[in-house]
Amino acid sequence: MDINSDDLKTFITVIDSGTLSAASVHLGQTTSGVSRALSRLEDKLATSLLTRTTRRMELTEEGQLFLERARAILGAMEEAEETIRIRRQQPAGRLCVDAASPFMLHCVVPHVAEFRALYPEIRLELSSNDQITDLIEHRTDIAIRIGTLPDSTLHARALSASPLYVLASPDYLARHGAPRTPEDLAGHSLLGFAQYEQGNSWPLQHANGNSLVITPSLSASSGETLRQLALAGQGIVCLADFMTRADIADGHLVKVLEDSYTGYRQQIHAVYYRNTQLARRIGCFLDFLQQKL
Repeated sequence: MDINSDDLKTFITVIDSGTLSAASVHLGQTTSGVSRALSRLEDKLATSLLTRTTRRMELTEEGQLFLERARAILGAMEEAEETIRIRRQQPAGRLCVDAASPFMLHCVVPHVAEFRALYPEIRLELSSNDQITDLIEHRTDIAIRIGTLPDSTLHARALSASPLYVLASPDYLARHGAPRTPEDLAGHSLLGFAQYEQGNSWPLQHANGNSLVITPSLSASSGETLRQLALAGQGIVCLADFMTRADIADGHLVKVLEDSYTGYRQQIHAVYYRNTQLARRIGCFLDFLQQKL
């Protein structure tokens, strides 16, 4: 029997990806090549690992047993490799970080040069996605997410918490006046999120509670787009401190309804798979980012 780590990696990737075509993208191979590699592995083991149909694949009993052992073997190999890197004090390798575009632009990009100087052997790949992403499908090691996390199979590490402010440009307030109470917002142009209802619940004390659900006059899927719209005088917005701090300091955006703020702080988490041991390069990045936040 001549099974190697590539065989194990191909098999695990097929299972985690769900289809041969998705696995081929992740592995950088053709679908037919992945299929042949899987067949060769089954020939080496003299058993079927998967029951394939045109619509889906299911693990056989032997396949389930082999999957558990394969994961353990590859995990041990990665741990051994990481141990050597730790001894050399040179964390290295590819690190793909995904974050919503506002966080990427305001909290990651400004510190990339310093991180690369500290860890020159880590190859950073940065991507932006405003929703929880499939980490395996997108080959992502860490996803930074803002707000309440849904239940999932992911580990989460709290990095920081950012207050939310209700803001408008001086130009908008000069033309429309400043709201005196949360109820006054009904008469204003409100900038809110599309496909993210959580972002349209503003932390303001009012007659019916501590959270005011707004109906946006103008919606966008990205907080950075909403920031730009607010700067352009298009309405009132509720955004996090981390992306508006400089605008407020420069006077380009002004806080409104401060007496009604609840003190709510939006949580910032890093998420990754539970079945993945936190590699040293991931730990280095999260420790570094947490210090900056």
